[in-house]
Amino acid sequence: MTLPAPKKPALQSVDLPHGLALLRDPLLNKGTAFSLAERDSFGLRGLLPPHVSTMEEQADRILKHLRRLPDNLEKFVVLNALRDRNETLFLRVVCDNIDEIQPLIYTPTVGEACQRFGDIFQRPRGLYISTNDRGQIVQLMRNWPHPTRLIVVTDGERILGLGDLGANGMGIPVGKLSLYSACAGIHPSLCLPVVLDVGTNNAELLTNPQYIGLRQPRLRGDDYDAIVDEFMQAAQQVFPDVLIQFEDFANHSAFRLLQRYRDTACVFNDDIQGTASVALAGLFSALRVTGGRLTEQLLFLGAGEAATGIADLVVAAMVAEGISEDEARRGIWLVDSKGLVVKARKDLAEHKLGYAHEHPPVTDFLAAIKELRPTGIIGVSAVGGTFTSEVLRTMAELNARPIIFALSNPTSHAECSAEEAYRHTDGRALFACGSPYAPVTFGGVSFVPRQGNNSYIFPGVGLGVIASGASRVTDEMFMVAARTLSSLVTEADLAQGSLYPALPRIREVSCRIAADVSGLAYKRGLASGRVPDDVLGFVRAQMFEAEYRSYLAP
Repeated sequence: MTLPAPKKPALQSVDLPHGLALLRDPLLNKGTAFSLAERDSFGLRGLLPPHVSTMEEQADRILKHLRRLPDNLEKFVVLNALRDRNETLFLRVVCDNIDEIQPLIYTPTVGEACQRFGDIFQRPRGLYISTNDRGQIVQLMRNWPHPTRLIVVTDGERILGLGDLGANGMGIPVGKLSLYSACAGIHPSLCLPVVLDVGTNNAELLTNPQYIGLRQPRLRGDDYDAIVDEFMQAAQQVFPDVLIQFEDFANHSAFRLLQRYRDTACVFNDDIQGTASVALAGLFSALRVTGGRLTEQLLFLGAGEAATGIADLVVAAMVAEGISEDEARRGIWLVDSKGLVVKARKDLAEHKLGYAHEHPPVTDFLAAIKELRPTGIIGVSAVGGTFTSEVLRTMAELNARPIIFALSNPTSHAECSAEEAYRHTDGRALFACGSPYAPVTFGGVSFVPRQGNNSYIFPGVGLGVIASGASRVTDEMFMVAARTLSSLVTEADLAQGSLYPALPRIREVSCRIAADVSGLAYKRGLASGRVPDDVLGFVRAQMFEAEYRSYLAP
């Protein structure tokens, strides 16, 4: 069946399954919250205990159980099981407790969940498209029972900072789409997680009897491209208005695939563009404190898709402020595993060439800081502890308010912790992180570091694209999203060291970003239909609220 938009009238009984079939449909099930009249109408009498619960009572029961569990992976499993039986209640719990629940359903816990995906696997969700399905992907996608406007797809080759996890990477698109629904109100029936299982080169997985994917080496070259091409064509054929988000592809695939499809499909890569947007928003917020400009020097530790994605968007923002692209690029430097990215090196991948400057080789990150004297360092290396005490102290010697962004996740891969950043800079760091950290007290001052999580950006961008019917996703949309996000950071936020809004404001943030992205889509001729009189109100009306609806005619 097709679930209507949340604003439409109550469903009629003839549209719904009855009895156990209704209780087993996670999009429709209300569990003990079915009213007595609904129980009579849908053959549920006796299948549920007699007390009719409110959603608040149900949520309270879930939270009490969750908080008694000893570790985060067990909490992940419980929340996953809740989503599989009652999606509306799951989203209500997430929305009302976002600070507590988001780290459990996404970073950092989702990293461990993907590593142990076969051990905790309970019920399939989404589509697994493997090399065995070549030539049949259209038919396979038609097996999906719901109309789809949003796909998050991974090939599992670079899951967070954990590497090749193959089909276990399904945890990532599932988690991302939960955040789309919770943070931006995109109805879960419109969301489809997909894994392209093209094998894995992870020897441990290949010999693990619990591994759920193909036990063969990872496909490469033309055969790999053929699978991706067939998937893209099938997705657009079966779901003509679909937005496709690429997620956790390895560097050698991510840039190439984005360039291949961005002008012919409604597609973006969150690791490149979403990460760039949230980092740029953090820089805008930090500059409100320092009074500086983007044109001052930035040094990246890491030179992959996140680093060059951020760098490219920062350059675009500088150009929008009136300087040339060449001048903008000269203010950005990258350090990879072999040292400073400079023109003299002969080993540079194509995506690094635009940031390869004339400079003698430097193999040490600390030495690069001392030579270049950057105002900010941005860590996207996925190597834990690389912002050492000496690195942080040097940044504090060079800058009154050093910008320190340790964006790698999960927590074990963070370049430094919040406590380290504040302690080694005498509390002067303007700090953003890729994993959540508790408030830090230093020198009698309480700092509230906030995670530069892509969930501030991609849900709002996705909602804006879907609400406006945009035919393409552009880099300009991510620049607009960054400016909107930064504008929602209050002076009180900045005073406590927070470069992002409080996470409980995430639906407001997503709605505002979506409205500005929609407005841009209309302005650039990318949207369908006429421009709404009230774009913000139009977008807000599209947002699904995680509330139970009556299934009886009024």
